[in-house]
Amino acid sequence: MRWTILLSALLLFGCNKKETEHTTDVNDTLISIPETTKAVKAAKPEILLPKQYSNDRFKEVTVERIDENKFRVRGKGQIFEANFNWIIEDGHDELKTGFQMTDAGAPAWGSFDFTIEIQKKRENSTLTLVLFESSAKDGSRQHELPILLF
Repeated sequence: MRWTILLSALLLFGCNKKETEHTTDVNDTLISIPETTKAVKAAKPEILLPKQYSNDRFKEVTVERIDENKFRVRGKGQIFEANFNWIIEDGHDELKTGFQMTDAGAPAWGSFDFTIEIQKKRENSTLTLVLFESSAKDGSRQHELPILLF
């Protein structure tokens, strides 16, 4: 019975023990700093990679804004005869069209890198670049890859 009471008293005493705190008086204000404060290393800033776009015929496509109205488009394409088209539209009109070539034709993935300069017609419009392959049969757009510019 004595051992039970003694053991209970030790457990209560051990559980109620508080952490020691240091206090410092600075300009009549008490600041308490617990002893268990740990130093934390500042996290390294994340390196933000450009967003990549892809579909069946295009992969690893990135768009980098070079100037206010100038963009650099890079990526890879698996395109028949290495030739693909692009168009920039603002939701209402087709503002600019063109074509590019990859450095290898299908079935290989060829790289491409080109720049586009474009200005908005309407201030509140959103420009979209669409990469696509033209059908050899009827010239229709195939495998469209839309990319928002600004």
